[in-house]
Amino acid sequence: MVVFYSKEKKMKYGYTIIYVENVSETIEFYEKAFGFRRKFVTPENDYGELLSGETTISFASIELGNANFKKGFQKIKKTTQPTGVEMAFVTENIETDFERAIEAGATVFEAIIEKPWRQKVGYLRDNNGFLIEICTPIKN
Repeated sequence: MVVFYSKEKKMKYGYTIIYVENVSETIEFYEKAFGFRRKFVTPENDYGELLSGETTISFASIELGNANFKKGFQKIKKTTQPTGVEMAFVTENIETDFERAIEAGATVFEAIIEKPWRQKVGYLRDNNGFLIEICTPIKN
């Protein structure tokens, strides 16, 4: 027997988890660099979340990652090319926000440029080496 439901439950993107060496330091970096506020950090300092809008940005310790992934995983390293994943933060004040992030410890990966579709985009690496895009909204 096949059952059809009139209202489907839809999947929702809930959060991104980045595995880092130091959760507390990373939370503090994102507070200073991008103005996010912490939602919480566990007493063990192995997991924390930021208040970042509808989708939560989360950080977990390398140790927690090792416990979760029996096959292991590639750690983010500042000394190697960034992984092919980024988080993008949209702002009307790109120059100011880009500079604030650098002052907080981010490093420039690609300077701010204007794309042909009139969007300004720049790329940073966070305190762990993770790739961050800072961009203006796309103009229609």
